[in-house]
Amino acid sequence: MSKQNLAILGLLLVSMLLASACQPQITSVSTGLSDQVALAQEAPTAPVPAEPIPTRPTYNPAELVDYTAQTGDTLPALAVRFNTSVAEILAANTFIPPSATTMPPGMPMQIPIYYLPLWGSSYRIIPDSQFVYGPALLGFDTEAFVSTQPGWLKNVVGFAGTTLTGAQMVDNIALNFSISPRLLLALLEYQAEALSQPSPPDGTTDYALGFRSYQYKGLYNQMFRAANLLYDNYAGWRVGGLTDMYYPDGSQVRFDPWINASTASLQAYFNWMYAGESYDLAISSEGLARTYRELFGDPWANDQPHIPGSLTQPDFSLPFEPGHTWAFTGGPHAAWGNLQPYTALDFAPGSTSTGCIRSSEWVTAVADGVVVRVGDGILVLDLDGDGDERTGWNVFHLHVAAEGRAPLGAQLTRGQPLGHPSCEGGTSTGTHVHIARKYNGEWIPAEGVLAFNLEGWVAANGRLPYQGTLKRNAQVIIANQFADGSSFITSEPR
Repeated sequence: MSKQNLAILGLLLVSMLLASACQPQITSVSTGLSDQVALAQEAPTAPVPAEPIPTRPTYNPAELVDYTAQTGDTLPALAVRFNTSVAEILAANTFIPPSATTMPPGMPMQIPIYYLPLWGSSYRIIPDSQFVYGPALLGFDTEAFVSTQPGWLKNVVGFAGTTLTGAQMVDNIALNFSISPRLLLALLEYQAEALSQPSPPDGTTDYALGFRSYQYKGLYNQMFRAANLLYDNYAGWRVGGLTDMYYPDGSQVRFDPWINASTASLQAYFNWMYAGESYDLAISSEGLARTYRELFGDPWANDQPHIPGSLTQPDFSLPFEPGHTWAFTGGPHAAWGNLQPYTALDFAPGSTSTGCIRSSEWVTAVADGVVVRVGDGILVLDLDGDGDERTGWNVFHLHVAAEGRAPLGAQLTRGQPLGHPSCEGGTSTGTHVHIARKYNGEWIPAEGVLAFNLEGWVAANGRLPYQGTLKRNAQVIIANQFADGSSFITSEPR
């Protein structure tokens, strides 16, 4: 019997994996409209900003409107936002090739628009480069900054697997979600005066960000919930999935097509918290934007777009040894938390036993890189070699066993072992590895113009997270948490 057939025979007995396997210990659930109303009712009222944002005109069908490309823009997402099609955008901008991935920031375009009513504010709150934990945050020291402020955050101590200070909680959330610590600090100040007042407004930090559920009790859980929602909104705008929302009174608003991802995210976030004048203030120049400016200066003054035009993924191999067969057990799903962006894929080795068992199989480097972070089941491989996961391409791995794991600073070439698959880190009921990609601190969706490509196997979403496929030419591998035959995939000899 051949080695490949033996591997396939072993996979017939592979461990069963549940869809919750790649979530951190703290999880969250979507909250209904009634909870939004309750949160909004608790919010204090505030005056409407003195200078209302001008409204957009009613455009004729297919009227060409001027647009300047923003960082991370793609043609499919622009088509959704302007209620048009990729074909019509390409026809109006013949210099853009049909194979284009990301648009060059600052590029003038004309887009055929099909007007939809009920547009919201066009005020842009912060740049996208200040939303993600990317190059704009190089040199920022959260602990040092918090220590200079008079507010209660510097005196907080909490527990999240280990004892953390308030600043360490911010850094932990920022690093794992890849969301800016400055944004988290600005939200803590705007909503709970964490940097300016010696004690929180209601005397406790348990519900500092307004999530009034016992499930989110405690400052760490409050920030976890906020980051989960913020990135879900941000990613939804990026891929064209977030186009409108409902206010607590049931009325609908559509996002202005010219705003950026971070603004759409914050508008949707504050819609969970506030209503009426309080909401209008929060998303205006006198709301969170003012708090951010007062803490860190004008975020637009030196904005350096972090997603360039025509971005492409480097050449990646499958994350296990050449000639070996594993199971594709998880299609696109969250890299961290349990909401969007759906950036991660799961692979499991063959086994004669079920559950979390020790494996002699190796997870291997998908490309050349240096190990820049290791932790509880975590290994991050930096591909640009600068030793900082906030810049360039990085590959995030979860459920890598500590025993045998490549050490911090190790230089790996493509195909070299980096550790064994396991259940370590987060929640897992079966031995496997979870991988996701970031570029300049932004999680890159597994599907789309920059789809995950592993030896020519291109990822696509399923109807639900963890479902989905890998396709190469006419071959299709279907993700299956129980590792049946349709999910087997073999790495090419190298």
